[in-house]
Amino acid sequence: MPVTDPTVDSLISTVAPLSDPLRDLGVRTTPTGGELRVWSASATAIELCIYGSKDPNWVAESIQLQKDDGDVWCGTSPNLVAGTRYSLRATGPTGPTHRFDPAMHLIDPYARGLARTASGDWRSYVQDDDFDWNGTTKPQVPLDHTVLYEAHARGISKLNPAVPEELRGTYAGLAHDTAISYLKDLGVTTIQLLPVHQFVSEQRLIKQGLSNYWGYNTLNFFTPHAQYASREAQFGGTGAVLREFKGMVKLLHEAGLEVVLDVVYNHTAEEGKEGPTTSLRGLDNASYYRQDAKGNYIDVTGCGNTVNFAQPAAQRLVLDSLRYWANEVQIDGFRFDLAATLGRDERVEFDPHHPLIEAIVTDPELQGVKMIAEPWDVGMGGWQVGNFPEPWSEWNDDYRDRTRNFWLTDIGAARADGVAPIGIGQLASKLSGSKGVFAQERGPLASVNFVTAHDGFTLADLTAYNQKHNLGNGENNRDGTDNNHSFNYGVEGPTHDATILSAREKAIRNLLGTLLLSAGLPMITAGDEFGRSQRGNNNAYCHDSELTWLPWEHEDWQDELLLVSQKLLRLRRANPALRPIRFGIFGETVPSATQMDWFNKEGLSMSIEDWDSPTERTLQYLAASTPEFEEFNRILLIVHGLEAPETVCLPEHEGVESYELLWNSADDHAEGETHAPGSELTLAPASMQLFLAHSS
Repeated sequence: MPVTDPTVDSLISTVAPLSDPLRDLGVRTTPTGGELRVWSASATAIELCIYGSKDPNWVAESIQLQKDDGDVWCGTSPNLVAGTRYSLRATGPTGPTHRFDPAMHLIDPYARGLARTASGDWRSYVQDDDFDWNGTTKPQVPLDHTVLYEAHARGISKLNPAVPEELRGTYAGLAHDTAISYLKDLGVTTIQLLPVHQFVSEQRLIKQGLSNYWGYNTLNFFTPHAQYASREAQFGGTGAVLREFKGMVKLLHEAGLEVVLDVVYNHTAEEGKEGPTTSLRGLDNASYYRQDAKGNYIDVTGCGNTVNFAQPAAQRLVLDSLRYWANEVQIDGFRFDLAATLGRDERVEFDPHHPLIEAIVTDPELQGVKMIAEPWDVGMGGWQVGNFPEPWSEWNDDYRDRTRNFWLTDIGAARADGVAPIGIGQLASKLSGSKGVFAQERGPLASVNFVTAHDGFTLADLTAYNQKHNLGNGENNRDGTDNNHSFNYGVEGPTHDATILSAREKAIRNLLGTLLLSAGLPMITAGDEFGRSQRGNNNAYCHDSELTWLPWEHEDWQDELLLVSQKLLRLRRANPALRPIRFGIFGETVPSATQMDWFNKEGLSMSIEDWDSPTERTLQYLAASTPEFEEFNRILLIVHGLEAPETVCLPEHEGVESYELLWNSADDHAEGETHAPGSELTLAPASMQLFLAHSS
């Protein structure tokens, strides 16, 4: 039983509602202690339990919070100081949509610190936010110069032999000199981390003896995942884990690298109706989660529950979390998992003008922060690519699928049937920024281009496996997509056949070349730059092992591929014609756009037949920048998507005097050759070439 002190009544304060009823939720410390504010519209009583400093299970102080007119419960205590552990106990009505249990200790949704007891229960604690940024500021990389690198905070350094063993797999390991040097040498600008909010493994995985490695099962939206901190930080007292996290951000910023967080606000670790109750469910299940009248969860996430973003308090929870990470932890941007869920209204229908969707990009406290949507969920009308408002960027899964098809499944079909199923037109639209998907005013940078991501095959596995190999996930190979758009070039998995290996390696180069030479915002999955494999597992979310960790020792062909990746990124930086900010308009000169001319293999302007015919899979793309901030630049990209050599006639165009070869996917070392417009050039089977067009 809690210890109740009769003198506590004198410490309770009821805060009068101001113009913003949801202000200052969580704990705010003052010179005389701390004030706690918690939102619940359904509770009839909420108790603050403060634990003794020597025993995290002993309630040393209990305070009945007082409710104000905005459904916010408030209380103060001189003991709410940095390091103090506390929990909440809520009482409320019974019924199918409620889950109140006054005996259950709950996490404050706004807790900035979390600790676990020996019995496995969670306790909130008052965080020590003190940190010396020493003048370090955000790099603020312009969007058109941004290259995302999706990585796992633990996996990126776990096998790095240069990192001290005690720091491998930690925030500090990610910020180690060798890791930063690697990222800088590669040429990416922005590391996008898989979820680092405190998360737990799902009950099903725990029963199977597995764990959630990716982290898409959030326990709390304000605390960094403690298990990714070094052991010294985990046992270093109040604020140590947060300081290590901030130290990581600081060192990356000092190196000019941005940090984007993959955030999971669409559902929580409380899972379905039979899942654990840790926070929102116990405080106000009826308000925080989407349910029908019988208390059945309306699940559009596929994860057991869906946060109800028709509720202003849920919207505010997300905004306050983003403000905290962006301003107090100096995070540069966010990638929103299943972002369509955040835009569902009271009818559970997606609304691109949903208050939360618009507030995220218009909030004065979040200006200049990169916002990236995964623009779908699993509910009705869940695929919303292209429908988010400006200035959102969105994952473009059509780019992924079209690029894979052109270089992989179409090649496989042509081998089997003698002809590819489609021509060059669909790939061309992706090379130039997916204008058919994103509105004119949004421009090509609305499209986050990717060929792979954390879920699905790695780039190397796309060229080595026709089917998924997920038996190790414990679901008899039922999990993971069967729609991989992959091609194994004749053998499933590893092979010693030199011809097959050569074809696979060139396919990887073609896929990387397409990604890094396309208009839009490119995202590389960590390890793809050197051909990392997950042995055909396309859903490795439950493997915290060498299967998913980034290997730091490479075979010779992998080192060669890494050099190609570095070169492609240098070429992207050097040629603004490859990275326009705006879509061009025919007949107009649009600043920071690209003027595009399209030619067939004869060097003639593309006809309708050229675009549509499956036998025409060779394209010459001449792109000229329209300078606003950088010097004029013009490139010629030639794409050839058939497994036979092809002769092309280089296009003649006003102002072009010669074409200088910059890169050839069939010959990593070919560069510098100069060709005149109108001259003929032989293309290797299934290959790409990039030229700089010199002006006369």
